[in-house]
Amino acid sequence: MTPHTPVFCTIVPPHLLEHLAGSSDAAVAAKARRTLAADAAARAARALPHARPTTAPADTAAAEARPRRTIHDCEGGTDLPGTRVREEGQEATGDATVNRAYAGLGATFELFHGVYGRNSIDGAGLPLIASVHYDRDYGNAFWNGEQMVFGDGDDEIFLDFTLPVDVIGHELAHGFTQYTANLEYFSQSGALNESVSDVFGSLVKQYALGQSVEQADWLIGEGLFHPNVQGKALRSMKAPGTAYDDDVLGKDPQPAHMDDYVRTSRDNGGVHINSGIPNRAFYLAATELGGNAWERAGQIWYDVMTGGTLTPETRFAEFAAATVAAARARYGDGAEIQAVLKAWSAVGVPTD
Repeated sequence: MTPHTPVFCTIVPPHLLEHLAGSSDAAVAAKARRTLAADAAARAARALPHARPTTAPADTAAAEARPRRTIHDCEGGTDLPGTRVREEGQEATGDATVNRAYAGLGATFELFHGVYGRNSIDGAGLPLIASVHYDRDYGNAFWNGEQMVFGDGDDEIFLDFTLPVDVIGHELAHGFTQYTANLEYFSQSGALNESVSDVFGSLVKQYALGQSVEQADWLIGEGLFHPNVQGKALRSMKAPGTAYDDDVLGKDPQPAHMDDYVRTSRDNGGVHINSGIPNRAFYLAATELGGNAWERAGQIWYDVMTGGTLTPETRFAEFAAATVAAARARYGDGAEIQAVLKAWSAVGVPTD
């Protein structure tokens, strides 16, 4: 993959939608098939040679570090970006979805800038663009290499995708990865790509709410499920495999340890499934250190992503070793490095 190669990343994994598409509930199945078709079309459109470049416009590189948000309304269609409805600095509209998207983009910018001194997800003031009300009964949200896109949900399994701020942070963090380590979206490097998005998506939520590691729920997508679904969220970083267990949705398949690593040809080699292993490692390191997760643990993960030592094909053990090196470089041989070593050991990933 060439530097800054964009990937099409959805918050709801294809294996979950494929499971729903086979449901005996005709309405659930039809809406899941519609979402899968919409995802396939959007992915194909992103691959066309006339797609816009992914680098930030030249005049933003030296811009003052501030968010540059624009929200568009697709009005139930799929043409992107849609009608512009709110720009940076404008007052809230009468559309709660528009306002949540605007706020979520801002919360993500604030984490990266306020904590790590990064000017937007690319480090050079990249404008943050989002489109809402995408398609009809669309049960997903995605980053397409240039912008965020949110569905309103299918009102069977999923609600409005702007409801959880960590979903917004997660998808924008795919852009952060795109502009830094550029992790290939397949197998272990793809699972790391997904995990990094879960890590920073959770940190966006924790930072916005001022939550300590003890106060955080460590869930990704809490509040996204319809009340009839037996589940808390799409994923749990604290306890992978426990986020949902529902007659229609199925059971959360994430492993928490390398002993249970899932080998599959689905989901790009299980990128949304095996991400549970590095997710739990981050949770363990952050809770061992205590306080605010975006500080020491988050700083270590940020340093790894921006340090230039990763390759697009980086595997779990290589990433783990990089976190140890980053902890030592920033903090010396103190509590931080011990927390990182202990965390990776607990999930069965070697660090040497």
